[in-house]
Amino acid sequence: MKILVLNCGSSSIKYQLIEILDQPVLIAKGLLDRIGLSSSELTHQVPGREKYKVAGEVSDHQIGINLILKTLKDPVHGVISDEKEIAAVGHRVAHGGENFKASALITPKVKVDIEKCIELAPLHNPANLKGILSIEAILPDIPQVAIFDTSFHQTMPPYSYLYAIPYEYYEKYRVRRYGFHGTSHKYVAQKACRFLGLDMQQINIITCHLGNGSSIAAISKGNSVDTSMGFTPLEGLMMGTRSGDVDLGVLLFIAEKENLSIADTNAMFNKKSGVFGISGVSFDMRDVEQAAANGNHRAELALQMYAYRVKKYIGAYTAAMGGVDLIIMTGGIGENDPDTRRRILEGMEYAGIQFNPERNNVRGKEAILTRPGSPVITMIMPTNEELVIAIDTFKIVTQSDYNI
Repeated sequence: MKILVLNCGSSSIKYQLIEILDQPVLIAKGLLDRIGLSSSELTHQVPGREKYKVAGEVSDHQIGINLILKTLKDPVHGVISDEKEIAAVGHRVAHGGENFKASALITPKVKVDIEKCIELAPLHNPANLKGILSIEAILPDIPQVAIFDTSFHQTMPPYSYLYAIPYEYYEKYRVRRYGFHGTSHKYVAQKACRFLGLDMQQINIITCHLGNGSSIAAISKGNSVDTSMGFTPLEGLMMGTRSGDVDLGVLLFIAEKENLSIADTNAMFNKKSGVFGISGVSFDMRDVEQAAANGNHRAELALQMYAYRVKKYIGAYTAAMGGVDLIIMTGGIGENDPDTRRRILEGMEYAGIQFNPERNNVRGKEAILTRPGSPVITMIMPTNEELVIAIDTFKIVTQSDYNI
């Protein structure tokens, strides 16, 4: 069965075509960027072939999805001969609020509930919904499934997800911690346990999804019990351009001093802060590490701050769960940045983490980073959110218990 996975952003669409066999097989993937501009570009890639690019004007998501389907059928660069070969479409949806504790077959009610969550994720859910409606218009008979970034974290207890603000704002507006990157946290935890031969229902796990957007989750006996991102993806770790945790008084103080609007303040903390704001160099860790190696003090400070905050969350979640058995590094930084992993994991022997620097010199593949016999195993597990979306879509459409 061929599953088309769509991740629709406000001006982009990431896609993968995955065939579910005994093992899932990636058939093609790509990115359509700059939707709504005259300089739109689609980059399409089939494993074992050179990248294929199509430039032109793509005015909206429906036209963009039509272009993706046309490219998938291209006689030279495509991989299918007809859209009917696609059995189902799985969509990444940023926010499911409290309505969705798991992935869901898209029905009229599900679409209404996704729309209700737009006020919780105004930058993401509208684009996700556009993708769903576009497929509905182009391929009206194909089943669609929504996979929510927030659903895995719906097992958090109230004492973990509530904020210490007047309770009426939770009752009126559902202001609470939701958490994100749920598909990634769930996938790497399950995959690591299978890799190590551990029972996820019997252990405590800390998953560190470290990339331009970063979050950490505490997973106890198979359930997410806490996570660093909150009501929005701004809370928690220092990130590429997001500040992460900050005293709200700082926000009010700067806004008043600089005469900033709410929109300006939001942009500053989301787009001008984090690693970029401290280093003044870049939001890309590779650029910052190069600058630090060349003696840039602010770049070195940004690296120290980033690692310190990850280390602090690991310590906090270890305490909150009463211990940890497994720590997982994933995401673009977690999988590919030995220096940042070293900064995080060194000096944590007190917590049972016997870090092995020699094992740390690896990128982008499963690897154990601790010494044999370490009380706490720490490892790299590459994430694959698109694969999770494809598998969940397959399971819901076929009502099977397929696993990898």
